[in-house]
Amino acid sequence: MKKGRVAVHGSIHEVTAHEDGLMLEDGRIVAESEVNWLPPVQPETTFALGLNYADHASELAFEPPKEPLVFLKGKNTIIGHEGRTKRPVNATHMHYECELAVVIGKAGKHISEEEAYDYITGYTIANDYAIRDFLENYYRPNMRVKNRDTCTPLGPWLTPKKEIPDPMNLTLTTKVNGKLTQEGSTRDMVFSVPFLVSYLSQFMTLSPGDVILTGTPKGLAKVEAGDVVETEIEGLGSLKNTIIESREEIISVN
Repeated sequence: MKKGRVAVHGSIHEVTAHEDGLMLEDGRIVAESEVNWLPPVQPETTFALGLNYADHASELAFEPPKEPLVFLKGKNTIIGHEGRTKRPVNATHMHYECELAVVIGKAGKHISEEEAYDYITGYTIANDYAIRDFLENYYRPNMRVKNRDTCTPLGPWLTPKKEIPDPMNLTLTTKVNGKLTQEGSTRDMVFSVPFLVSYLSQFMTLSPGDVILTGTPKGLAKVEAGDVVETEIEGLGSLKNTIIESREEIISVN
C-alpha cells in the first residue's frame, strides 16, 4: 500500500489514500487541503545520476557515460508534493527532470545485481530541477546545478516494491501548466536499477532511507516563475509543484 507523510494540525503523520481524502495512521480522515505534504521518506544519503538515459545525453550533446556519473544531494534540496521550488531571479535556463527514485530498505555492502532488489523497500517520484547556468563541464557538473534549496520535490507516495514488479519498464511523463512536455521509459536507462544498487554498494555501505535518483529521459523544457509542473511515473502517482521567483541571485565565482 502506498504511504505518504504530511504535517497536519501541528503534527506529522503517515497517510494513505482514501475516497474521502487522506487517512491518518489513527484512522482519522482529513482533506488534502488541510495538510502540508512532506517527502514520503527522510533521505539519509541521496545519490543522483547524471546522463543515465542515452536520449537525454544526446539532447545535451554528451556521450552516454561508460561508468555511472554519480553525485550527492544535500537534505535542504528535498521538498514534498505541492511544494514550491525557488527559481533564482537571474537564472536563464532552469528545467525539470522527472526521475524514478529508489529507496533502500536495509543496510548492505558488496551487493550483487541478483540480490539488489532484496535491499530496496520501494519507489517514489523525484523532480530533480537543474539550473544549467551553473554547469561548468562534464567532470564538475552538478554541485551548484543540482544542490540548491527546494529544487528536488519528492513524493507524494512511497510505493512498496512488491507493487512494482518491473521498475525497468515504467512510463515517465512531465506536464508544464497541463501541457505534456516529456515522455520516456525506464527501460531506456543506461545503467539499470539493480546495477546502480550493486555499483554503489561496492565502495560504500547503503543504509535504510538512502535514495537513488536514477536520471531522466529527453524532453526537457525551461520553466519560469508561476509554472505548475507535474511529474508522473506509471504506478507511482503524480508529483506536483509550483515554481516561484527567488530574490537570491546567481553569483559567479571565478
